[in-house]
Amino acid sequence: MRLLHIDSSVSGGASVSRQLSAAIVTALTAAAPGLEIIQRDLDTDPLPHLDSGLLPAIRPDPTSDPATRVIDEQGAAALEEFLGADIVVIGTPMYNFTIPTQLKAWLDRIIIAGKTFRYTETGPIGLAAGKKVIIASSRGGLYAPGMPFAANDFQEPYLRAILGFIGITDIEVVRAEGVAYGPEHREAAMRAALASVPSVVAGLVPAKAA
Repeated sequence: MRLLHIDSSVSGGASVSRQLSAAIVTALTAAAPGLEIIQRDLDTDPLPHLDSGLLPAIRPDPTSDPATRVIDEQGAAALEEFLGADIVVIGTPMYNFTIPTQLKAWLDRIIIAGKTFRYTETGPIGLAAGKKVIIASSRGGLYAPGMPFAANDFQEPYLRAILGFIGITDIEVVRAEGVAYGPEHREAAMRAALASVPSVVAGLVPAKAA
């Protein structure tokens, strides 16, 4: 089995989402010792955002000369990493109610027609079914369902929607909320999130993998 570990926080070692994603990967490694891990840090090694120069690499003109077509080597590498992964762990904080811009740039490289989805006469069909995703989520405030600001959560629902669009429905979230409310709240949120990791991992990695 192959695991792709994505981190997108720009907070370095102080990042809650990075601590959570690292704990998840450690637990997965213990549950499946033969797991191959590929790590991509979108802060230290960011993908350039799509622009008019890179777009032809994502949507090439079929009538153009293959020898002169634009090539996005970084994007192609990110796509191949994703396609080859059985499990994907995504560490993401909430920034301004949504995901980090670095993570959006990565998503723009894997949501590709003909690779991870295709259009049909009855609508789009996801081509990435079968992958398992764990989202290590951190938020400064309280945005979980039932909270007063739940309507402002464009982080986790967006990730579920975009991953579902390409056929991924096996998605778990390990969440630490309210981490900006003070040291005690942060510590309690981290404890609760870390305590949920074993059950999440047990649900994704069959016992025989251990």
